[in-house]
Formats: sequence, structure tokens, C-alpha cells
Amino acid sequence: MAHDYLIIGAGPAGLQLAALLERDGRDYAVLERGTGPGTFFTRYPRHRTLISINKVHTGFSDPEQRLRMDWNSLLTDDPDLLFTRYSDRYFPAADDLLRYLADFAAATGARVHYDTEVTRISRDDDGFAVLDGGGRTWRAARVVVATGVSQLHLPPIPGIEHAERYDTFDTDPESFTDQRVLVIGKGNSGFETADSLVEHAAVIHVAGPHSVRLAWQTHYVGHLRAVNNNFLDTYQLKSENAVLDGTVELVEPRPGGGFRVLFRYARTVESLRELEYDRIVVCTGFRFDASVFDDSCRPALVIDDRFPEQTPAYESTTVPGLYFAGTLTQQRDFKKSTSGFIHGFRYGVRALHRVLAARHHDTPWPSTALAPSPEAISDALVARVNRSSALWQQFAVIGDVVTVSGGTARYEEEVPVAYLADGGLGPAEHRFVATLEYGPDHDTVDPFDITVPRVAENDAANAQDASYLHPVVRHYRDGVLAATHHLAENLENHWDLPAVHQQPLTAFVKECLAGA
Repeated sequence: MAHDYLIIGAGPAGLQLAALLERDGRDYAVLERGTGPGTFFTRYPRHRTLISINKVHTGFSDPEQRLRMDWNSLLTDDPDLLFTRYSDRYFPAADDLLRYLADFAAATGARVHYDTEVTRISRDDDGFAVLDGGGRTWRAARVVVATGVSQLHLPPIPGIEHAERYDTFDTDPESFTDQRVLVIGKGNSGFETADSLVEHAAVIHVAGPHSVRLAWQTHYVGHLRAVNNNFLDTYQLKSENAVLDGTVELVEPRPGGGFRVLFRYARTVESLRELEYDRIVVCTGFRFDASVFDDSCRPALVIDDRFPEQTPAYESTTVPGLYFAGTLTQQRDFKKSTSGFIHGFRYGVRALHRVLAARHHDTPWPSTALAPSPEAISDALVARVNRSSALWQQFAVIGDVVTVSGGTARYEEEVPVAYLADGGLGPAEHRFVATLEYGPDHDTVDPFDITVPRVAENDAANAQDASYLHPVVRHYRDGVLAATHHLAENLENHWDLPAVHQQPLTAFVKECLAGA
């Protein structure tokens, strides 16, 4: 039996897309190798605490605004299907997410086939053929891969095979007692591991080629999070631990046990340094496993072959009909926004669902009619930037669009800006695109240093120089960028002050539409 869609993987992204397809009565099936949804989270993170926040008490009554602080819920109209009902912890346990995903799958009626491991994907003139481990062949016009980054990324270091791996090492801290430990990798998994060993290991070194990047400075939540950075304190206060900037050139077992490591420091002319350790743990991230694709549909890979290359519609650049959902879509905004995380890609999945509906089911992007006046347009934009969770979470990646053409106006929510720029919504005389964005140099200054020159709160005259998150409205005329307007930043993210936000935006829209 052939389906319109086959979704590979029943993690958060696969379930999100399945729920949307199920709601619309589409023909699809989900293939999942595990015995239940969210197989990745049965093992990761290894120390079982998520870094995705779960703020139950927000002060908001609006469900849309509450999603700004809820990084684990999938998109649903059912108030009982929110993750905030499963845990009160700000950083919840991975097992709570597994319970939530199982309930979400059951409540939405997602058609998931568990214990079904995909072993080969091929493509011919009739579409895709997907072979599973039981020898069954599934056929589909389109395939959506939502498997996440399931394969450990190992850097090409001679001797790296002798080290322990993040995905398999013994996480019991007592097994590291009085040992010298090298952790390779400066991401959250590396520091999560180092932090767990502080009370038992004698010496811990965390090494990587680049300086530590802190999420509170870069605003990229995949950089080192505060929940995992206690180890930095032990380093700076001289507690026998260290963070090393440089590259591991060689790992070599010592005859009497342990390892000899050749290390080259960054930013020095020093020759190779020889270091010795009892244990080495590799925590260098994950990559996409493309081994299931045969030559007929092997997608192009990018970013050190860690991710499939995608168009603005989340489709493979080299294999038509092969789409991607979930953390794999971070290829589009790598280390800049939030597509690598549930609170970001849930909106990307909804956008993909709308792309598929427009392309294959004659269903245009959802929109509402709007009076084509500057006042109505600016009021609608201000209302949305003050409550939208999609614009908040997918900053600079997803925007709201007001299309003005032929004396009419329509409001289209949550459009990927790259998809719009690629012509996804078709031509129009005027378009206003609203996004939330940080300033261009936001990641180069210390946000806690009050001596850093910055734009004053509610300073409309200098809003374009703001470094903190604020709304940006761009005007496109016949598809070409014609003007840009910044709304002043505000401490509590209230961009609705009449004289500061609304009136200047209305004047901007009026000027853009002059003579239309």
C-alpha cells in the first residue's frame, strides 16, 4: 500500500507533523524503530536532566504567551496536552518528556508503527520505497525524515577509538574517583559530563578548539547553558580543573594503563604538549545518519556532513519529495536561532505542514482579511508581536506577513522568511514582514556589563541600534526590500506604547503605501 507521506521517526517532530496530518485527514504513516515515541530521550541526555525550560508559572493567562516559556510542549488546541501538566521543574527530567510524548501520540491518534526500523530508502519513478527490518516495503509519494541527529559525531583524531563515548560511557561518578579525566567537547554534553564528575575525579580537563560560548551572551540556546556551567567556577577558582582551548592531536594508550595525549594549544606558538589521563570521554555532539539512503536518493550533506542540505521549504536540495522535520532543520539557521530544539522546530513543523498543504492539496497558506489602511496594518502587527510565541521562539527565522495588493490586505501568520523570499507565497505589490530579532552585534558584548553603550529603553529614535530582542518590520515592494523599521526595545517586551511603538509604525506603513 502506498501513502502520500511516510514520516521516519516518532520523536517530537514526527509526532507534531503526524498530529497535523491526522487532523486534516491526510494519508500518512509513521515508522519508528523504538517500542514507543521519543526513543532518543530514553538515552539522552545521559544525566537525565533536560536543558529545555519548563516555566509553569508565567503570570500570563493567554495560552499563546505561555508557550514563550514552555519549551517542551507540542502545538495543540487541547489544554490537557501541555508539558507543563507533567512537571513543575524548571529543568525537567527526560523521563517526564517520554511520558508526555506517549500521551500526545495516543491522544492525537498518530498512526505510528513501532518496532519498525528503516533499513533502506530508495526512489524510483513511482516515488519512494522504504524497506524495514522485517522485510516489508513501504511506498510513498513523499518522505519526511524526522530522525534527529542520532549518530555520535566523532572528530578525526588519531586514536579517538580508544576513548569512551558520550553515548555509551559509564555515567556513575564513583567510577571516576581519584582519576585524571579529559572531556573532549565544549558543548552542553561535555560540561554536563564534567559537572557530574566534580565530586569524585581528581582532575578534569575540558578541551576543544574554540573558546567557550555562553548561551546567555550569544542567545543561542545550544551554547553552554547556565545549568551546566558550574564547572567554570571550579576552573577559575583553581580547584584542579581546567578548560583548554586547543586541539587534541593524538590519543595513545599507555603500556601501564591510561592514555598519553598530544595537545596543541590555540593562540600560542608552543609546540605540542604531552598530557596524561586515566579516562577520556568524547562529547563532541551528534550528526545525521544518512546510511539508510541508497544512491537513488542520497541527500546532499553540509556542515561537515552533519546535516542534510535543505531548501527554504525544508526539502532536500538534491532529492525532490524528500523533506526534513525537527532538529535536522537547524541546518537552515545553524547556531543562530532555535530550529534545533522543540520550542523552535514545533513551529517549523507547522510551517512544513502548510507548505505541503499548499503544494499537494491546493490549500493556500492560512490568512485573514485585513483593512488595507496603515492604522489597521500597524495595529495587527503590534498585536501579534506582543503575543506570538512563534516569532518569539523562532527569532529572525519565522515572521508574520501582511500582503497588500489590488486594494486588499491579508494577514498570514508564521511564515519562514526564507520561504517567503524564495517566492513561497507568490508575487505581491506590497508585503510587510514582522520578525523579532536581536541586534547584529548582540553576541559580541557582555549583557551584564552596564557600562556598555546601549540604546535606552523605549528610545524610538535609535531603535535600529538596539541589541536586545525587538520587533523589526520590513517592507517589500514587488519582492524587493524597500524599507526597514525597528520598534524600540522594552524591558518587559511590551511593544505597544502609542507614542513609542504604534504611531511610528503607522507612519512607516503609511509612507510605504503612499501612492499605492
